[in-house]
Parts: sequence; structure tokens; C-alpha cells
Amino acid sequence: MKKTKYDDGFHSYLVEGATVVGKPGIPMLMNLDNVQVPKDIIPFEKAKYSLNKRSYVHFYMHDKYFADVLTSTTKYLDLLKQFDGVITPDCSLAIGQSACLQQTNTYFNRAVGFYLQKNGIPVIPNIRWSDESSFEYCFLGVPKNSIVSISTQGCIRSNEQKFMFKKGISAMLKELQPTDVLVHGYMPDSVFEEFLKDAHFHRYKSWFERTHEKVV
Repeated sequence: MKKTKYDDGFHSYLVEGATVVGKPGIPMLMNLDNVQVPKDIIPFEKAKYSLNKRSYVHFYMHDKYFADVLTSTTKYLDLLKQFDGVITPDCSLAIGQSACLQQTNTYFNRAVGFYLQKNGIPVIPNIRWSDESSFEYCFLGVPKNSIVSISTQGCIRSNEQKFMFKKGISAMLKELQPTDVLVHGYMPDSVFEEFLKDAHFHRYKSWFERTHEKVV
């Protein structure tokens, strides 16, 4: 009888050798000593065609555009190694989404990051939260006193969203105490001003901004 290869659906090769933390068992990233504040960042879907490799690849886009990276990470190593580094996948965490799904998305964020680190790629952790209940696990697996990245794209449209986003920033700064925070997208004073004393913030225009800027 032919032996069936067991696939647990979580691609365990990603986290071989990783330490897991917290009740959900989130993989811990290795130290981030080899990362730097990026000269620029570029969307994953544009990376294949980019001639400028002096940037970090990011995944601030709909999950469907990078789903294959989560399940077939190995085949993207050669592409990602061409760049200065990678910001871990921005798997969705949304208010109203089940906790187990949010924890799974946090797991894949760190698992892919850990695997890329093992293969010599500098990695900056992307931090994503939904509401206050996600604070129990959304910061797990990230070393303290390092560089982290966040995105405001689609997250600060309403006053309610701004209120929750500010709560998330505050909780992140308290829990992780980052030295630097990369901000993908708009960075309004109404959201960020009170936090500027707690870390170095670096804004990067979204791809939408770059392609819709008015030429004067």
C-alpha cells in the first residue's frame, strides 16, 4: 500500500526549530539585529518587475494577492532574496472575525517571517490588530526593542477606526517598546502626534499615493 504523506495544512516546515509562545502557540521570530530602516518599501505584487532592489518587500494588499506566499513560501525565496529585506505578511485581522482565524493569521505572519529569517532574509515584523481582544495575541512572537511596521491603509477612515487604531498603537508601544515604527500609508497628526515621543516613526507612501500624485 502506498504511504500517504500527511499534510497538517499549516506547513510545519515553516516553523521547524522555532520557539512558540502564548496560548495560541505563535512562532517567535529570531533576533532582528540584521535589519535596518528601509530606504524604501515595495508591494509584493510589484517586486517581480522592479529594477530597484534596495527596498523591503511588503504585503499591504488584499490577502488573496499573497495567499500563495503563505502556502508555497519556498518558491518565492529566490525573488525575496534579491531585496534588502521583507516585512512579514499583513494577514487580515478584522473586528468581528473569529478569534481562532485571527490567531491563525497571526501565526502565518510570524511563521513565514521565521522561515525567511532561517533562509538569510532580513525580516521586519508587521503588526496587525483588530479590537482590544486581539491584543492578547497580536503582539506575540515579536522581539522587543526592534523595528516594527504597521499600515494605516483602510484602517483610519472613520472616527471609530481612528480611535481603535490609536488604542492599538498605544498597546503595541507598551508591549513591544520598538525603537522604530514604519508607517505604510497616511500618517495624520490626529492619530500619531501623541506617540511621536515614544519611538522613531518613518512614513512610506502607499502605492496608491505614488500612482495618483498630481504632477505640478
